[in-house]
Amino acid sequence: MEPHRVAVLVLPGVLPLDLGIPTQIFSQRPSTPYELTVCGAASGSIITSTGFTVGVTAGLPALAEADTIIVPGYAECQRPLAPEVISALRQAFDRGTRIASICTGAFALAAAGLLDGRTVTTHWASADDLERLYPGLRVDRNVLYIDHGPLLTSAGVTAGIDLCLYLVRKDLGAVVANEIARELVASPHREGGQAQFIDRSLPSPTAHSLADTRDWALKHLEEDLRLDALARHARVSSRTLVRMWRQETGVTPHQWLLTARINLARELLEATSLSIGQIADRSGLGSSTNLRARFHDALGITPTAYRRAFANPSPPIAAEPEGAGTMP
Repeated sequence: MEPHRVAVLVLPGVLPLDLGIPTQIFSQRPSTPYELTVCGAASGSIITSTGFTVGVTAGLPALAEADTIIVPGYAECQRPLAPEVISALRQAFDRGTRIASICTGAFALAAAGLLDGRTVTTHWASADDLERLYPGLRVDRNVLYIDHGPLLTSAGVTAGIDLCLYLVRKDLGAVVANEIARELVASPHREGGQAQFIDRSLPSPTAHSLADTRDWALKHLEEDLRLDALARHARVSSRTLVRMWRQETGVTPHQWLLTARINLARELLEATSLSIGQIADRSGLGSSTNLRARFHDALGITPTAYRRAFANPSPPIAAEPEGAGTMP
């Protein structure tokens, strides 16, 4: 694989968790091409928001060599950004470099003028300040991350994990992204449009949860998982199931199942030589036509094109013609 250089830009007052996310996800692994550099306005030590220092190994010239730049959140985000940082970000954007922010890192992108005219996101507690300081943008407070091609923004804290795994999935496919998610003990995939506000305070030991039902559903995606089947497994009414499911995941059971099925289809396309029809069967999407339609809606490409981009080197068996199958 060709090297992909990732530069994490550390600004004064960086939030330690926001910094840890990209440095962990894009660290060197045999299965990924990422070459990670942690840089700042100058090499040396930078004080974090909690008072300890972190070392950066490079200055701003590292941004000129990067394929992807990630800006973690920082505490003093309303203060003016150093002119040399603004200049480096603008030059990187003009070169077509992919630039992503985590949490209040969006303030740095906005200060560089990169977010004008765009809908972006950031930590919900900083959304009003971002819109007030930069009236040329609009903040969507109800999403985890937003992809605007070369510019991506995410909400706070753990939404940065979702964003970084999304980038890995775009670059290398679902199998590699899921391997890293398992390493982090993180959810393999949360849609960017999922709400920031999920009512999931820790349940008491006796409280009922749908976690077992979701685990069961993941093992039976090929079956007809209607609401009544899920409700029977959870031993609640269908109405209660929908309410609890939204509280615990932020999405409806239908949306959750569709995402899970598309993710399974992606893994099967990458790691097996099953035909498109067989994958539609195993993922619970029913038919080749439905798989193609759902795939196009979610990813903008056909399953065959996805397999060509991300499959293992061994050639797959002949797939069914692109027009085969009927909508269930």
